[in-house]
Amino acid sequence: MRLQFLGAAGTVTGSKYLVRGQTGSILVDCGLFQGYKNLRLRNRDRLPVPPSSVESVVLTHAHLDHSGYLPLLVKDGFSGVIHCSEATYDLCKILLPDSGRLLEEEANFANRHHYSRHSPALPLYTEDDAFRALKHFRPVPMGKQFSPADGLNVRMQGAGHILGAASVLLEHAGTTLCFSGDLGRPNDPLMAAPDYIEQADYLVVESTYGDRVHDNADPAELLAQVINSTCARGGVTIIPAFAVGRAQTIMYYLQQLKASGRIPALLPVWLDSPMATDATALYRRHRYAHRLNHDECQAMCQVAQIANTPDQSRALDLRQVPMVIIAASGMATGGRVLHHLRAFLGDTRNTVLFAGFQAAGTRGAAMIAGAPSVKIFGEYLPVRAQVSQIGNLSAHADAPEIIDWLRHFKQAPRQTYVTHGEPQAADALRLRIEETLHWRARVPEHLETVNLS
Repeated sequence: MRLQFLGAAGTVTGSKYLVRGQTGSILVDCGLFQGYKNLRLRNRDRLPVPPSSVESVVLTHAHLDHSGYLPLLVKDGFSGVIHCSEATYDLCKILLPDSGRLLEEEANFANRHHYSRHSPALPLYTEDDAFRALKHFRPVPMGKQFSPADGLNVRMQGAGHILGAASVLLEHAGTTLCFSGDLGRPNDPLMAAPDYIEQADYLVVESTYGDRVHDNADPAELLAQVINSTCARGGVTIIPAFAVGRAQTIMYYLQQLKASGRIPALLPVWLDSPMATDATALYRRHRYAHRLNHDECQAMCQVAQIANTPDQSRALDLRQVPMVIIAASGMATGGRVLHHLRAFLGDTRNTVLFAGFQAAGTRGAAMIAGAPSVKIFGEYLPVRAQVSQIGNLSAHADAPEIIDWLRHFKQAPRQTYVTHGEPQAADALRLRIEETLHWRARVPEHLETVNLS
């Protein structure tokens, strides 16, 4: 086998790995680059292989940094099958069309307001492109072996993280290759712990939090403190949140806080993300894929009022009363949260609360770092609102949790490749693996190819 790192090497986005066997090739993940402009521009680059030559795709999970390039792959000539878990397929039916629609809206907005350098500004792909890509999906049950290409056998195991997330075990001619995917936390309130893997000749492991240890403080208490202090100022709490995973975790904690009286029971909570609303409904459908029982799931789903239409979303910006607004995207890179930031960012009574990792180059990272202004819709807006972060709401395992997952391998892989992390995080995890487990580990370069034998 040969493995080429087409994304998530030296960065935390754009997960995309080309695996070539003797007679076929597949992609494991097919994600968008996000964050810094030089990374986003990679989305416009041609792949080093023709999409028509790729036989199939195997997805670890549905987040756009792992699945969001698929509509463009199909548009450029891919005609094979996209394999994933059943819950990942259901989530992609929500995420991919929404991504195409947002790309179209952003291009149209740029054209109307003349702030793009391109005339006209064109979307990377459209909603229709996303629907065409969905026709290529073939969901596979967790744990069932399948062959995405001649001579390649694959099995998926639960990775925690979000609904349907998987680690991928691939075997070819007696050699095994494991992709950890995004590993969840062992004690996540919603998701089950990642399944352990006992053997692989080669391993590709994520390192999003490879240089960090999650705070062991109660995230619900931190959430209550921020909301209560904002309410006392008469302000609005804006929570940028990933529509899949993070939004539901926040809703779970808010329901608990209201039920226990730690935040006002009558405080309005709004979920302003059609995608998050649809994703939340999937927690009812895929009961086997998370920890919540029926009553807990119902309570989580009912804690927030839904802003379904653009008019309802815009009306929230006119309300001058304490409330909580949960809106995508989680790093403030797009979506409805940008309109709320434009409305509330300039008022010192309000709070913007980031609930998790902020990739370098995103608005979220800039605001956490104390930027005095941020650019939204071509205009620099002053940041006068309070900016806070709850880091331990992350759906990613931290460095010790990753090491604990690795300890369950019965023997060291021949080589471990550390990916899906900012350079500092990836190198820190590499060093921790070498010093703690005494394994061979390295951080690959973007577009590097390695031979696996």
